[in-house]
This record gives sequence, structure tokens and C-alpha cells, in this order.
Amino acid sequence: MKADKKKLELAMARAQMNTEDLCKKTAMPRPTINNVITGRSVRPGTFGKVAAALGVDVTEILED
Repeated sequence: MKADKKKLELAMARAQMNTEDLCKKTAMPRPTINNVITGRSVRPGTFGKVAAALGVDVTEILED
């Protein structure tokens, strides 16, 4: 699964989170979060944790 970078950044802005905040809330290492942010393919579970941390449905940040 790949995130749409702009949609993800908007969700982060709405949640008032930066990369460090997202790392802490998901309990995932920064390289993993960076993979999500840069649009690399990640496991569905990882993607789901990021969406949950941001308070959005996975479809809201999923690449079209």
C-alpha cells in the first residue's frame, strides 16, 4: 500500500503532528514512517497504524 504524499501531509496537518509525533503515536521507527511519507509501499498493518494515529480512514490517505 502506498500513501498519497499530499493527502498524508494534510492529515498530519489536521492532526497537528509532525514526523516525530507520528513515530511516537504509532510506536514505529522513523525509517518506517519516512517510507510511508515518501510514498514507498508498506505493509497494510503499518499503513493502518498510521491512519489510526492520524484519526483518518486508510482510504483518505491512500494513493489513487
